[in-house]
Amino acid sequence: MPFLLKLNLESPKYQQIVNAVNVALANNTLSSGDALPSVNTMCKTYNLSRDTIFKAYSILKENGVIESVPNKGYFIANNTRKVLLVLDTFKAYKEVLYHAFINNLPKKVIIDVQFHHYNINNFKTILNHSKGKYFKYVVMNFNHEEVPIVLKDFDNDKLLLIDWNIHAKTNNNFVFQDFGNAFAEALKKAKPALKKYKRFVFVYPAFTFHPFETVTFFKQFCKTENIKYKIVTNIDDFEVKQNEAYLSVSDRVLGMFLEQCRNKNLEPGTHVGFLSYNETPMKPFIYKGISVISTDFKAMGNLAASFVNQDQSIQKYIPTKLILRDSL
Repeated sequence: MPFLLKLNLESPKYQQIVNAVNVALANNTLSSGDALPSVNTMCKTYNLSRDTIFKAYSILKENGVIESVPNKGYFIANNTRKVLLVLDTFKAYKEVLYHAFINNLPKKVIIDVQFHHYNINNFKTILNHSKGKYFKYVVMNFNHEEVPIVLKDFDNDKLLLIDWNIHAKTNNNFVFQDFGNAFAEALKKAKPALKKYKRFVFVYPAFTFHPFETVTFFKQFCKTENIKYKIVTNIDDFEVKQNEAYLSVSDRVLGMFLEQCRNKNLEPGTHVGFLSYNETPMKPFIYKGISVISTDFKAMGNLAASFVNQDQSIQKYIPTKLILRDSL
């Protein structure tokens, strides 16, 4: 048999066949042009029904992993590789990353996308069930003590961590953004725009998963530059006041800000200011343009794709930049 199949009662038998083929591809036991056992051979060897084999092979064919040749059988398609992309949530800026990632991969690469939603049980289930079944793993990790335990058994050459430098080892492949010094440098470039406001308010909701180190560096920046500041963690207490500038990591807060400006007849960029975290395709066009501090998620997606395409290690930080628009 060109692949190892040990049947169990934990999952449907057709899915176990699909997984076995994907594992063989990830381990280079199977490669382009290799023949799979015939349906009859699979039935006799494993005492399975023809429907089970046909279903497994049909799924593999639909996914582009195998192809069928009339009167000859089933064969591994041209250098097909499966890659697992694990994201936290699917927000607008993550969509930019995702499209840059998939658009820079050849058609022979099949992407499975999963979301952990900052839930460690989801994270463990996704990674533990995928172990050994993929050619490469691109993982957006998060701040939980069990994350490094889940990742420790993955081959470092096949694993890429993206976005946040949390729980990363010195030899891990990574493409990160910097939520500390790079963020502070971007704030420094906003100083001329901030001068017209009496206070700088950081709206950092208690429900956010955005790294807290931005709050630390925000305080340091304001103290160094002698800027009056305030931290708001309860968005129920968020009230827009004239002559104040606001920084927020939540697009929900951006909506609240614009609504209050309309109700109070305050002009963003004149009476009040707003600086948003993370660029999205719509922020240049919301109101008269929303100023942002953001990394380049397209570049992050491109570099993640290069990790999949090339057998080379990568350790890189994507710059964080200030984009000034009329809201500040």
